[in-house]
Amino acid sequence: MKDLTKLLFITVLAVTLFAGSAFAGTLDTVKKRGYVKTGVSGKVVGFSTTDAKGHWNGLDVDFARAVAAAIFGDSDKVRFTPVAFKEAFTALQSGEIDMLTRNTTWTFQRDTKLGLEFVGVLFYDGQGFMVKKDLGVNSALELDGASVCTQSGTTTELNLSDYFTAHGMKYKPVVYESSDEATVIYDSGRCDVYTTDASGLASRRTTLKDPKAHIILPEVISKEPLGPAVRQGDQQWSDIVRWTLFALINAEELGIDSHNVDQMLKSKNPAVQRFLGVSGNFGQYLGLSKDWAYQIVKKVGNYGELYDRNVGPNSALGLERGVNALWTKGGLIYAPPIR
Repeated sequence: MKDLTKLLFITVLAVTLFAGSAFAGTLDTVKKRGYVKTGVSGKVVGFSTTDAKGHWNGLDVDFARAVAAAIFGDSDKVRFTPVAFKEAFTALQSGEIDMLTRNTTWTFQRDTKLGLEFVGVLFYDGQGFMVKKDLGVNSALELDGASVCTQSGTTTELNLSDYFTAHGMKYKPVVYESSDEATVIYDSGRCDVYTTDASGLASRRTTLKDPKAHIILPEVISKEPLGPAVRQGDQQWSDIVRWTLFALINAEELGIDSHNVDQMLKSKNPAVQRFLGVSGNFGQYLGLSKDWAYQIVKKVGNYGELYDRNVGPNSALGLERGVNALWTKGGLIYAPPIR
């Protein structure tokens, strides 16, 4: 979703040089501390926000709880740190957090040059446009001459330029430092269009003065694979976070959920037995107990459960599964087998 300024890039590289292997052994550190430290946005409905009682919820939040369940058998052993975009990668590299689950796009530069390792895709997204209904616009191709609010220094800003240039259209950029500012300005009517990731548009729409007065146009103009990231240099830790994601997906594919997981312990299906630790001990290869995957599903649920309660059709965002459906149902969600 976001790109890096040159200053941020240099800062993160400098931290990376000092970080090196200093953070190897993250699992031991986490176990001694007693909880996982996770960086989140804290402002994106459906991904990471707090309710009136200060309780965290969202897809990114639930994923972090799944990691805690795999390690401790307790999904509450996680602490959330809201981190601004400009601070997120440095926070990870410096050891302030153990992992980043901040609806962050997996890009070439972040994966290869910043000392980060993206463990997989938690949510497939793409950049879209939101407009006020009374403009009478039904397609992004009707936006010639529009003023467009967006966040500075982002791939969103670059994608916007590419899209209008490719279609021979003009626009007036209205650029702000943060998505909070851009949203407020859009809601005040000082620009015609707001653009960011489609999930972000759905989230931001819930915060507008009159959400029903705005529509999200059908065009998706970029690929934005959002996923958790860890520091490079600690293979055991990256494997734990990666296979937590794969366990969530495999559980849905195997028909194991938080309601039937105990009953499934009696299953004769070898794949289910391996997954739940009834046969074999795959947890030992991660440095975890043999029932690590059982704990994930028991305490948090499977991928489909996480999706439905946070961003699905009956949630505040109301998003259909679409490309985030399992590969067996026409989507892109796929995980290697546990065997």
